[in-house]
Amino acid sequence: MNEAGSTTGARSAALNEAVDRLLALYPQDTPNLDLVRSIVSRCAELPEQDLDRGELKILSSSLKDFVNSFVAFSGHRMRRKISIFGSARTPPGTPVYEHCRRFAQRCVEEGYMVITGAGPGIMRAGNEGATREHSFGVNISLPFEARSNDFIHGDPKDIDFKYFFTRKLNFVKESDAIVLFPGGFGTMDEGYEALTLLQTGKCDPLPVVCVDVPGSNYWPSWERYIRENLIEKGLASAYDRNLFRVTSDIDTAIDEIKFFYSTYHSLRYVGDTVILRLRREPSPRLLELLNSRYRDLLADGDYEQLQEPHPAERKESAEVQALSRIAFKFVHRKFGRLRRLIDEINMTAEGRARRDTGPLPTGHLPNPAKD
Repeated sequence: MNEAGSTTGARSAALNEAVDRLLALYPQDTPNLDLVRSIVSRCAELPEQDLDRGELKILSSSLKDFVNSFVAFSGHRMRRKISIFGSARTPPGTPVYEHCRRFAQRCVEEGYMVITGAGPGIMRAGNEGATREHSFGVNISLPFEARSNDFIHGDPKDIDFKYFFTRKLNFVKESDAIVLFPGGFGTMDEGYEALTLLQTGKCDPLPVVCVDVPGSNYWPSWERYIRENLIEKGLASAYDRNLFRVTSDIDTAIDEIKFFYSTYHSLRYVGDTVILRLRREPSPRLLELLNSRYRDLLADGDYEQLQEPHPAERKESAEVQALSRIAFKFVHRKFGRLRRLIDEINMTAEGRARRDTGPLPTGHLPNPAKD
């Protein structure tokens, strides 16, 4: 080994020892200490990575954004949350503002908390309807928006972000549903990003509902664009239409979210296996239906009920441990179709008729015999 290599090796060993001494200050049964060690060790190597000051500032600010937001949300993990997006330019008192305010109020009445971008317009309406006690603000620092709106400003749940990407990650990470009201580029960006993450399986399934006042053409025209320019031209799958719903009715929007979690609770990936956690034990009829109708999602084998949690779930909460389970080898594509399967589970458990998710273009309609 040459002298440079010997010096690098010695420094690496010294850094490892220093990290070990630092983490030895904590009780060794501290949860997730292995992950903390990985983060600290990686940061300790940064002086050797030839990064410039601007890149290090991005790393530092990103870590600050993440830590501050994770801590702020950590005390509210037990309540489901709905993120509301929409235009900052919507004036108070307008029909769409009042529609959003009433929707947020209904969310709280149903037991949910609300997350908004903390700004004016639709964001202000969401925080006003949910009230300070039941809402979060994830505020982005912009030169033309001085601070968060009066209904969340100064609250411990009012979180400032330097970067849009760290802010958007928190919207999706912390949300159990996403509701879009009419908006501009920002709303479209947030909506399309959520749909892209759902379409590619980069976030767990959740409801996306597009809401406007009765009689408006905002979302119907957008939905027509999706159908005519993406689905009909083969740029998106017909099954991706299952990833969102358009409505002007507040009760329908609330019901869409409640229905999604009526039987389905959550999922867990373990390698190629998907474990669906359910609030009710799956019936033999449901398993038979899945195995006959959704075989295109199987990489191998069948849909099977698990009699106990998978070993990989051993650190999950007691609530999750007690849930029923269906497991299957997933093809890891067709996530819009996976969403349809979740709806099927909920509908079968509740004895509902299957819902029509909206018109699909000729030539791309699913085969009823297989769907």
